[in-house]
Amino acid sequence: MKKAILMAVLAGCALSAQASDNKLMLPIDNALNANDAKGRLGDDVKFYFAGQPTPKVIEKRGSDKTSQKTNSFNKSAEKACNWAFLSAMLQLEKRAREMGANAVINIVSNYKNVENASATEFECHEGALMAGVAFKADFARIDTGK
Repeated sequence: MKKAILMAVLAGCALSAQASDNKLMLPIDNALNANDAKGRLGDDVKFYFAGQPTPKVIEKRGSDKTSQKTNSFNKSAEKACNWAFLSAMLQLEKRAREMGANAVINIVSNYKNVENASATEFECHEGALMAGVAFKADFARIDTGK
């Protein structure tokens, strides 16, 4: 009987831990300066969040979404969210290359398909076990002046 009660209590704790979902708004600049994000993203594709000025758009190539999660167990919320941010940005960069774009523009947070536009912050949802970042963006060829 004691074993059954202990199992029920542990199962309830696990469910409540997984159910936590904290919405955080974190600085884009901090995420770009963490985990060698700038080095991993390189220079051939430029990124512009909603509200940031962009060079002249020569041609739009389409739109897409990405949703990336990472393990947040035993990590600070900011550290886990910065990893999820980098994963999402790498996915946008990969998609831009596939579409022949040299820029990802109008990037907005898009967690559970709810847009949150900011030029300075991104939205992350962090729980006991996972952290997630979702973006929606347009892909374009921009004038690089070359």
